Amino acid sequence: MSENPADAVSEDIISGSHAVAALFSRGRLTAIPRKAARREQLLVHLKETLFEPGRQYTEREVNEALLTVHDDFPALRRYLITAGLLTRTRDGASYQRAA
Repeated sequence: MSENPADAVSEDIISGSHAVAALFSRGRLTAIPRKAARREQLLVHLKETLFEPGRQYTEREVNEALLTVHDDFPALRRYLITAGLLTRTRDGASYQRAA
């Protein structure tokens, strides 16, 4: 993960999908998409730009990374888990990017 996760998001927006880029303004997510397909695109983007493969994260680290793009980090975290893009231990103490 880069020093500043928002920088990674911004860099990916410049080179990445126009559909995902349209969801952001100045490196921040303007709203969480209601449509499932659009939300899935966003979640994949967040997984790939904010979380390193194979690294374990605490809940606080996940929250801080997601907070760099949107204030409703609990919803984003929940969507990432539900979509199977992040996994967590049963006790919720550790998170990891899914393969």
